[in-house]
Amino acid sequence: MSTFEYETEIRVRFRDVDAMHHVNNAVYATYLEQARVDYYADVLGVGLDDIDTVLVNLEIDYRSQIELDDTVTVAMGVRDIGKSSVTMGYEVRVGDRVAATAETVQVYVDSDGGGSRPLPADWVDRMESYRV
Repeated sequence: MSTFEYETEIRVRFRDVDAMHHVNNAVYATYLEQARVDYYADVLGVGLDDIDTVLVNLEIDYRSQIELDDTVTVAMGVRDIGKSSVTMGYEVRVGDRVAATAETVQVYVDSDGGGSRPLPADWVDRMESYRV
């Protein structure tokens, strides 16, 4: 089990399951994305229209299957905060069983297409409390 303090729960849907009767590997990335959206709302107070970050790196290590009707817990925390980027770590679980671990890097960007820009200071302050 991880030391990540932020957690969100996701119920596996029929559309998540592939012909092998388990959650398709690509759906794990969607679960991570949903956890990030929840984190931005709950921790940073940022809605969908104000999430000015782009995903620049994604790594997932698959450990066990997830099946239809499972409830998935995605635990996450901040591993590193750069000038314009944040690295987040994740643990995807079903009960006490770890189904995957992952890491992403997001970069804060100018929404008008001007490239990266420094993370807002209030975001950095809030993210520090979830650093692992």
